[in-house]
Amino acid sequence: MKKKWFAGLTMSTLLAGSVLAGCSGDNGESSDQGSSGGDGEKVTVTLAGWGGNPQEQELLQQTLDDFEAKNPDIDVKHEVIADQYMDVMKTRLIGGEGPDVFYLDAFEAPALIETGVLEPLDEYVTDEFDTADFEKPLLEAFQKDGATYGFPKDFSTLALFYNKQMLADAGVEVPQTWEEFRAAAKKLTKDGVYGYGVAPELARQYFLAESSGGSIVTDDRASFADSKVVEAIQPVIDMHNVDKSAAEPKEVGASWGAEMFGQGKAAMVIEGNWAIPFMEETFPDIEYGTAEVPAIKGEKATMAYTVSYVMNKESQQKEASWKLIGYLTGKEGMETWTSKGFALPTRKSVAEKLGYDQDELRGPIVTGASYATVWANGTNLPIITNNFNNQFVSAFLGDQPLDEALKAAEDQANSEIDANQ
Repeated sequence: MKKKWFAGLTMSTLLAGSVLAGCSGDNGESSDQGSSGGDGEKVTVTLAGWGGNPQEQELLQQTLDDFEAKNPDIDVKHEVIADQYMDVMKTRLIGGEGPDVFYLDAFEAPALIETGVLEPLDEYVTDEFDTADFEKPLLEAFQKDGATYGFPKDFSTLALFYNKQMLADAGVEVPQTWEEFRAAAKKLTKDGVYGYGVAPELARQYFLAESSGGSIVTDDRASFADSKVVEAIQPVIDMHNVDKSAAEPKEVGASWGAEMFGQGKAAMVIEGNWAIPFMEETFPDIEYGTAEVPAIKGEKATMAYTVSYVMNKESQQKEASWKLIGYLTGKEGMETWTSKGFALPTRKSVAEKLGYDQDELRGPIVTGASYATVWANGTNLPIITNNFNNQFVSAFLGDQPLDEALKAAEDQANSEIDANQ
């Protein structure tokens, strides 16, 4: 088990790391079990996670301060792990030195759940906690065999970001289907501007790859060389190599999609909520809009990235740890944490209360949560992802046909999976 666990060590995805909380017991959202040992003595709960921008850190601290004010018998010791978060966390857990509560990316969740180091949370949940309020796909990412191991604290889906002036100048309507999207990208490509700034990686292409009925993962093994997967993502390759209407950010000197978009080198990108504060701060003069990702073969599809709070099964302060999780992922705490829009609430009621479901820019991102494909699938997804990305980029750049690239990647991925059994 340990061999398989450590074989999958990877750094958390940038998306989840940059996306990245709740009512007190008085409002019935936390368990009514005691938050201390029962003798009135104060207890300390350790909470670990990765860092965020200063505004996010301030919001989290405010939420934790509110929790401590409502639970004076609990102190929260917050630790930020700046580098190689999951590597550090797994090492500490296996050594018996893990925190009581910590962040867990959905991408890493299946493998960590399988090790048995997480506390199932269902027995702590009351009706008032209202688990039905969570967006279902986001909650399911942290469940296995009927048990819940984490409650999602925030999320983002992908949405279409488009430059309003560029579309207007080209006489292009906001594309509603993938065919319209490809045609629009051609018309928008001129004078050093690409129609589509694309991230050629599995984390962004997964939903598209499975849109023709193929599967990236089957029985926890790579299966993306399937002809249906090749068919589904070939258009992205063709937009770069045939239409010449798409480019990845580094081809134009940008580090990621929103930077390429803000610099005016892409008329459209498919990005998440994290791009909105970036655009506001870095490119405030760009007039842009967002829309749901164009439909594929008549079906809506997008990706979702989410992170949960989970409890260490070896925690000595489980009742207090649940009170903390219950507050951070309950309605009150989540409203505080997501109030500035840096992160989006996983609870539908909080999104509605804060107006994000009707927000001009964030509305399409929130809408996508109900039908999104969550970035998580089995214990071997890290291995599968690494191999997919290595070969997909070469096909994107025209170095080899896509079917050959994916066959080579699939064989290598499954060879590594077999070696870790």
